[in-house]
Amino acid sequence: MSAYNSSNSEQSSDMAAPLVAGLCVAATALAGRYGIQAWQAFKARPPRPRMRRFYEGGFQPTMTRREAALILGVRESTVIEKVREAHRKVMIANHPDAGGSHYLASKINEAKDVMLGKTKNSGSAF
Repeated sequence: MSAYNSSNSEQSSDMAAPLVAGLCVAATALAGRYGIQAWQAFKARPPRPRMRRFYEGGFQPTMTRREAALILGVRESTVIEKVREAHRKVMIANHPDAGGSHYLASKINEAKDVMLGKTKNSGSAF
């Protein structure tokens, strides 16, 4: 009977190897399929715009050079041409004729004046 058990155990181990190999192949195929689906979903997602964050906060009673630079999205030491270019971009996005606010437009203009050194004593019209 021991000869029967030893040959039977050899047959079961011989049959177990292809079964384990088949399960490994199936698991690899499922993982590959999941990976491909995940990659396609990742590629199909809408692109997220890489916009700079704008100044988030209330306005000070008298605009400072720091606040003006934050509003326009430039550094305090930026050259005049860059200040004008930044003013134009921010004003296009917030112009009253394009649905923007008159108050924000006046603050953007005030920020440009502060950065260019053309400050007025009265500040904003609002």
